[in-house]
This record gives sequence, C-alpha cells and structure tokens, in this order.
Amino acid sequence: MKILTATQMREVDRRTTEQLGVPSLQLMENAGTGVVELLARECGLRPDRKIVILCGKGNNGGDGFVVARLLLKHGCRPEVFLFAERETVKGDAAVNLKRWQEAGGRVHTVKSEAEWTSARTQLSRAEIIVDALLGTGLTGPVEGLLAAVIADVNELVPSGVQGAGKRAKVVAVDIPSGLASDSGETLGPAIRADYTVTFTAPKLGQVLPENAELIGKLVIHPIGTPPEMLVKDQKLKLHWLEPGEFSGLLKRRKRDSHKGDFGHALIVAGSRGKSGAAALAAMGALRAGAGLATVATPESQLAVVASHMPEMMTEPLLGTEVESISVRNLDYGRFYELTRGKNVLAMGPGLSTHPETQQFVRRVLAECELPVILDADGLNAFAGRGAELREHKSALAVTPHPGEMARLMGCTAKEVQARRLDVALAAAAEWNAFVVLKGYRTIIAAPDGRAFINSTGNPGMATGGIGDVLTGMLAGMTAQYGVATWERVLAFGVYLHGLAGDLAAQQVGEPALIASDLVAAIPQACHSLLSKPYDD
Repeated sequence: MKILTATQMREVDRRTTEQLGVPSLQLMENAGTGVVELLARECGLRPDRKIVILCGKGNNGGDGFVVARLLLKHGCRPEVFLFAERETVKGDAAVNLKRWQEAGGRVHTVKSEAEWTSARTQLSRAEIIVDALLGTGLTGPVEGLLAAVIADVNELVPSGVQGAGKRAKVVAVDIPSGLASDSGETLGPAIRADYTVTFTAPKLGQVLPENAELIGKLVIHPIGTPPEMLVKDQKLKLHWLEPGEFSGLLKRRKRDSHKGDFGHALIVAGSRGKSGAAALAAMGALRAGAGLATVATPESQLAVVASHMPEMMTEPLLGTEVESISVRNLDYGRFYELTRGKNVLAMGPGLSTHPETQQFVRRVLAECELPVILDADGLNAFAGRGAELREHKSALAVTPHPGEMARLMGCTAKEVQARRLDVALAAAAEWNAFVVLKGYRTIIAAPDGRAFINSTGNPGMATGGIGDVLTGMLAGMTAQYGVATWERVLAFGVYLHGLAGDLAAQQVGEPALIASDLVAAIPQACHSLLSKPYDD
C-alpha cells in the first residue's frame, strides 16, 4: 500500500474526481461513513452514548459534519462544536454543515477561549470524542483557541498513558489535529487519539514510529480511489507493508516440488560463546521456507551449532586463537568452494569483532559472486569505513540496528533515530545496496529511492537473537525467490518476522518473548498469510 504526503493526497483526490467522476462531496460522504463504521465496530453506538464532535472550518470539519449526520441513523444525538464563524465554512464542508442542520442537528459555535471555557463541560461528560478540527494540510504549530481545545482533550488521558483510566475514546478523522502530515512533527500541541481513521492511504507522518502514541490504532478506509491508481503511479515511492505488497510470493507448493526448488542458503556465523546466533539464523532460514541451509562456522563451534537443529547442515572453517573465523579460509579459494551451489550468503550473526575475522568479511564482500546479506558483526567489520560497503561484487542487503547504522554513517544512534527514513534512503543510494534499518517500524530502503515501512512487530522483540532470526529468514526468502525483485522479498521477510513476533507475544506475553518463541511462531505466521484470498 502506498504512503502519501499531503500534496500527493490532494492530487489523488483531484484525479479521482476529474478522471473517474467521483464528486468531491461523495468523497467526503465516504470519509464520514468510514469513521462511523469504526465507531460502531470499536466503540459501540447506542442512543444513550454521549458523543462530542469537534469541527474546524475546513474539509476535516466537513467530514465531522458527515459523521454527526450519519450517527443519527444509529439513534445517537452527538454534540457538534464548530470552532469558527459559520460564514467562514466553505465548499463541501459548508454543504455538509447545512445538511446536518437540516437533519435537526445543533451546532455550538465557539470563537474564543472564553466561549470554550463555558462550553467544555460537554467534553468532560463525553464517552466518545471525534477530532475533526484540523486535517493533513497543517504546516505550523497550533496556537490559541484550538491549542486550548487540544489540551483539554488530552487531559482525558491521565499522565499521557494511552487508555489508562480514560473517560472517553478519542477518534481522529484523517490525522490527529496538530500532527504534521508529511514530517509527523508536533511543533505544538497535538491530539492523542485511540484511533485514527485515515482515507485512501496512510500518510507519512502517521507511520513514523515517534507518532505511534498520538495515532493510536491506524485504520485505512477507502473513499473512492481505485487501488490500482496508486499502484501504477511510479512517482509514489513509499509503501506501507501489508499482505498485498507481496501478493504472489507466498504460494502453496506444487505436489511434485523437491528441496532443490526452494534454494540453498549459506550462513557464515558463530564464534566462541556465540554459537546460538548461528543456530538461530539457520532456524530462521529453514522456517522461512529455504530448501536447504548450511552454516559455516569455526570448527571448534561446529558440534554446538549442529546440536541445535538436526535439519541444518554445517561446514567447518579454520579458526583464530579466539575461535572466530580466520582469514586463512580464503587461501587457495577454499571458502569459495563452499559457495558453489548456494543461492545466497548471509554473514554476521555471532562472528565477533576479531580483526582477522573482520578482514575475512571485508574480502568476502568484495569478492563473492552470491547475493550477500550482511548483519551484526558483519556490519561491524565496516564500522568507521562505511564507504567501503559500495565495493561489493554482487547484490548486497545490509540489516543494521540504529547503533550499527550510526557506526557505519559516522553519527550517533540518536541522530539515526531522528531521521530514520532519510538515513536509510541516503545509505541505500550511497552504498548501492538494500538497507533494512531495524527497529520499531523497520524500514526497507532500495537504491532507487523506494522505501517500505513495516507494520508488524512489538516491543517484546527487543531481545537477544531476534535479529539473528531475521537474517536467517531473509536468507531463506532470498534463496527461494532470488533478487530480481529483492526489495519485495526483503520486505516480505521483515513483515513475516514481525508477524511471527506478534503471534509469539500473544502466546507468551511481550516481557517473556525470546527468539526461540519467534521461530516457533513462523509456521503460524506463514499459514495465516497462505489463507488470505490473494493467494494464487
């Protein structure tokens, strides 16, 4: 699903009206319908429900008037507040204001903070508050009257904790008022919503991780634009990961399939004390569907690695004095013999930062003809020398967490987190590589400027070994599907990894979640996707 900026959304609405003949008034009607459907499904609508709708003078307020009118069909009598002179409401919003009044609805006009002080008693009694004050066109901080209103709404969330002792559910129409659509910046006060119903496609500011507490649960409601209009628009380069993004990749296997049909992943991993990382990566590769997975690890660690899973294969490598991988494995082409018949090479989990091992990693990246997935200590081999990542011989995907990315880019992890999307796209272009910037809302950035933002995953996945499983899963996916559309293959692996984490958290809880739980949940995650109607 494409992610849009405010300008792109306006252009999409214009094209929907001018090219497809869907009147803008109908788009507004459809938007209001989506909000009411959410209210009925998540909040419950009864005649005695106390509902307050806060409307601005623009189209966002127009959506609010539609919501109010449609609530009458459920027997509800919402209180509607307009924070502007009625004469300033124009266009489709004015039409729907009139329709609401003609239906018998009342409008409380509030033009000053003094008037709001005397009117906000209704807010304190509300069970549901609909925020239709400001839409996606916001460009500066909210001040004055609307800032006071937003502050009063947020007082219903004690200590800023979502849902804790809350007296009202807050539903934002399109975007929480005060939140910038494109950057997600909150230059001033912003509504803290339980639900945000946005239209046609998610907006960039809604999917950035720092805004999760403001957005609440994001619901995307179609209002008349055909999905194919967005899919075919090559100017739209940002994607929100949902199952439709990889339709056709995960299919039911043919009856005459054999293991050779699903690729062979080579995983270079492990060192003394870190054999588990190698095993977890192999488990991830096989559970993600690879036909075969071989772990190449120091000979001293081979038995320990192999004991974790009988289905994996192993190859011994020469070790250093600290039992990490030696650069001597490259002598006489010995290591490259191991790459024969393999489809992808994953390097990094548990390798250690021994200088000789790092030298091994750098040489392999420059010489290996297989697609390479570089993670963990494989990335640390390039700390302070990130420019060398561009010297890869074959296709490259890197999977850093913010700290690793900071070491590669010569900045701080805080700086990476502050500009996650920009950093990932810049690195992908600089290194001519695919960048999987891990963390909440993992980003997959391609060298051509496209990016995918993941929608699955939970805080329980912030524990050791989870990244090793992801490396293995990405290797397993690549072994099966190749690199012709690698960005989608990587996106699929990231989505499936997060989904497995979510399913595991449902079973054991977030605090208790460990990497092995995630591995165990991969089959259920795959099955849930196979059961979708888009399966070919």
